[in-house]
Amino acid sequence: MLEIRSITPHITLGLLDLGEFSKTRKINVKREIERAGTRHLLCEMLKQNEVQLMYTSFNKPYLEGRSEHISISHSHDKLAVLINSKENTGVDIELIRDKVVNVQEKFLNEMELSYARNHVDTLLTLWAAKEAMYKVHGEKELEFAKHLQVAQFFNNEFEGRIVHSNHTKRYWLKAENIGQYKLVYVLYEIQKDSPTAAEG
Repeated sequence: MLEIRSITPHITLGLLDLGEFSKTRKINVKREIERAGTRHLLCEMLKQNEVQLMYTSFNKPYLEGRSEHISISHSHDKLAVLINSKENTGVDIELIRDKVVNVQEKFLNEMELSYARNHVDTLLTLWAAKEAMYKVHGEKELEFAKHLQVAQFFNNEFEGRIVHSNHTKRYWLKAENIGQYKLVYVLYEIQKDSPTAAEG
């Protein structure tokens, strides 16, 4: 039902099966299940009896009185929480299904469409990667097709970019399949003088 694993010395990933969780807590309302599940998972990950989960005016989550950066995502029966003790972070989880094909031209640019068109797994990876970067940014002014970019990739780790207001931020992301779900999360921001994982 619950899985917690260390991704790097700074990053911890938590996963919770909300279907199983709701049965143990006898909660039936979806929004209440998600809230209770998120609090429960955060407490388990931080080894605390209680946490103060707050949200900014842009609905970006943070922990009152703590320095860790967090990101939260849920899709159907799966909840994912990423905690980064070092820098801002983002995570997204999506149920793998072909509905993404119907909206591909709304969230991809021409370069991305050239290699991802109608390929469900690649499309979902790109969607989740852009969602994760959107959460890192933490504001509402980004357009997925215009400001969020992912170059063609050939493995489960790749570079994504936020290009906005004449500034570019680069991130190294990781994708993985967990059962019927696609999970993508930010590993770190790429600094100008640091090589990517692929280069280094």
